[in-house]
Amino acid sequence: MTTATDTDTSRTGAGAGSGAVDGERLRRWRLVLGGDSAETTGCTLTGRDAAMDGALNALYGGGRRPGGRGGSDRSAGLGGSAPSVARWLGDIRTYFPSSVVQVMQRDAIDRLGLSALLLEPEMLEAVEADVHLVGTLLSLNKAMPETTKETARAVVRKVVDDLEKRLATRTRATLTGALDRSAKINRPRHRDIDWDRTIRANLKNYLPLPGEDGAGTVIPERLIGYGRAAQAVRKDVILCIDQSGSMAASVVYASVFGAVLASMRTLRTRLVVFDTAVVDLTDQLDDPVDVLFGTQLGGGTDINRALAYCQSRITRPAETVVVLISDLYEGGIRNEMLKRVAAMKASGVQFVTLLALSDEGAPAYDREHAAALGALGAPAFACTPDLFPEVMAAALEKRPLPIPDKETHQ
Repeated sequence: MTTATDTDTSRTGAGAGSGAVDGERLRRWRLVLGGDSAETTGCTLTGRDAAMDGALNALYGGGRRPGGRGGSDRSAGLGGSAPSVARWLGDIRTYFPSSVVQVMQRDAIDRLGLSALLLEPEMLEAVEADVHLVGTLLSLNKAMPETTKETARAVVRKVVDDLEKRLATRTRATLTGALDRSAKINRPRHRDIDWDRTIRANLKNYLPLPGEDGAGTVIPERLIGYGRAAQAVRKDVILCIDQSGSMAASVVYASVFGAVLASMRTLRTRLVVFDTAVVDLTDQLDDPVDVLFGTQLGGGTDINRALAYCQSRITRPAETVVVLISDLYEGGIRNEMLKRVAAMKASGVQFVTLLALSDEGAPAYDREHAAALGALGAPAFACTPDLFPEVMAAALEKRPLPIPDKETHQ
């Protein structure tokens, strides 16, 4: 947790003497080592440093639940007391930056089994909300008492709204450009003619006018235009999302992107989530929070069954993009799954396989299935939320996908 000590680096200036530098170095080591392991440093912590040390030790010191303020007693811990944990959450928000707080919260949930306490409203009000916390709340959705659900929805709403603000504008702009380019037509209506491109394409047909010095005309044998004035649906998009427990962050991001895509009139967007069952959440796409609370994180995986459902909903293969977001651990019929992908691609469907849609990169995934999909022309790779609009734009335009890293795909 060296990062945690950065909040006090101002205590040592560039011109400080060697004694001050040594003291700062000892202080940092004392905070990093914590508790008994730090006795050899000979450094005693006081005030804010002692409080930071106590917050760190409560989580990393002895495998006990966080509790108490300050101090470095590794044996201190107040069991499953929600008030003490809520107090600890308040402490770490005081002492550490938001990015560190989110990491510590995740560690507390994973290491100390605090998930059950998130079912209490006072706990939810104390946490720093992020994508990973939303994933944890969704996994607890079925066990959540009614008294907590309203608070949980407010927490999820805040995260979703922040994500939409960050992602929506760029996504719409990128995809609108891709749709305009993919909708190029050679027999446009007069109002849809792109005159600049039409003139450039027909310069070879320039004819001088007789009797007119230097005057001439371009014969537009080929008209080029974009169907910008038309409001008809140009492309169909199907997001097919694996809702197994390891895909929690991907489910959150995919739900937000699904709502953004659904808001574009020139796209017809369908959102399907699956484990061993398949659920179509398209009718809830106007509110990604409703979509998220309609998921059921955890359980098995039947990709073949999910793709069979998606395939049955395709009416315009040449104008359809299917995005499968999954770690590819198939519990269904592997060969049938691959046959379905091959059939969709043969019919003209643009098929995209994302191992994850999150900031963390590629998760553990089934490499054999990823290689088989790659052989079918559907390379599997992890995708960050910032890259997703470019991936979708490439798929809509039927050009090669911008695969980010050769190490994360097959």
